[in-house]
Amino acid sequence: MDVEEIREARVKAEKAIADMKDERLREKAFEVILGRLLQENGSSASGGKLNKVKTPRQAASAARGVSKTLPDRILLLKQDDFFGSQRSMKDIRTELAAHGWHYPNTALSGTLQSLTRRRELRRLQVLEGKKKVWKYSNP
Repeated sequence: MDVEEIREARVKAEKAIADMKDERLREKAFEVILGRLLQENGSSASGGKLNKVKTPRQAASAARGVSKTLPDRILLLKQDDFFGSQRSMKDIRTELAAHGWHYPNTALSGTLQSLTRRRELRRLQVLEGKKKVWKYSNP
């Protein structure tokens, strides 16, 4: 199973749960749907033999070679062109949560600053209503 097949399975699973309101139900449904899609792709691609991985999320991470660290997960969003337009910390946190990765703002702020210092991301302070908000984008 290659990265593109996994990405397609993720997109299908995201579309399947798009209208769900309950966050817990949505997360569990996403895991189940993605797991089944990955099993279907894995069994057809490997002649019925599945790789032994504990959960669907671990299967997706193992196939993509993704680390479990917050900076690597944010850079994964960058690879998916999430930062093609300016994104607030709230947008980033929501997108991470959609992938099943839940982090408090305190963890995000320092990581985003580090990625900005390393020039992986760019940040600008913009006026949103009456508030000034930091927005992150591709450099």
